[in-house]
Amino acid sequence: MTKKKLPVRFTGQHFTIDKVLIKDAIRQANISNQDTVLDIGAGKGFLTVHLLKIANNVVAIENDTALVEHLRKLFSDARNVQVVGCDFRNFAVPKFPFKVVSNIPYGITSDIFKILMFESLGNFLGGSIVLQLEPAQKLFSRKLYNPYTVFYHTFFDLKLVYEVGPESFFPPPTVKSALLNIKRKQLFFDFKFKAKYLAFISCLLEKPDLSVKTALKSIFRKSQVRSISEKFGLNLNAQIVCLSPSQWVNCFLEMLEVVPEKFHPS
Repeated sequence: MTKKKLPVRFTGQHFTIDKVLIKDAIRQANISNQDTVLDIGAGKGFLTVHLLKIANNVVAIENDTALVEHLRKLFSDARNVQVVGCDFRNFAVPKFPFKVVSNIPYGITSDIFKILMFESLGNFLGGSIVLQLEPAQKLFSRKLYNPYTVFYHTFFDLKLVYEVGPESFFPPPTVKSALLNIKRKQLFFDFKFKAKYLAFISCLLEKPDLSVKTALKSIFRKSQVRSISEKFGLNLNAQIVCLSPSQWVNCFLEMLEVVPEKFHPS
């Protein structure tokens, strides 16, 4: 690799060179020969080359034009690899079930999560993602302030497998990294309600310091709040950010049942 082709640090581009990490990422994703797998930020193809040995179809997505050229030459004889040169945020995500095994560009982590776990809820089955440690840890905070984080936990089992040291990458990043495993749960309700569910969470988290009781009263009547508390074991005096994903779902489904649609958050 010439000096000119070194990854650009400010874009979060660090190539995965740790074979143990690559092996663990693929194993955690439970890839079969029937799967379509996306490798987001494929880089030099260190991860892609292992995926193509297992998956039915691998899509290597890379935004760097020089690396795209490299990938196309590297996989010119591989029938089950498609190389796409674009920013993942402009990528046409498959309209059929797929998984992701990727060392993602750290700078667009939140955008990638939204595309996969919100916009592609109906087709994203899960996988393994190597990402910066700090945003990974925020996913597992005891108090959830971010509506998207609540949403992700509702529909996916998220597991921080382990921390990853800088020596697993080239060039070594200045931040710590982690391997995250994602598995989609059984859908609690038709995913056509996903935007309404996110609006519901966002509305109640607008003032995160409010108690569960006060926050719920912005949508439900006082008697309905009392009924919800008894039904689902809510601590009405706790902060709204302390609700568990299952409690969020129960409250949302109750809203669909007892609150007229004109009063639903939008």
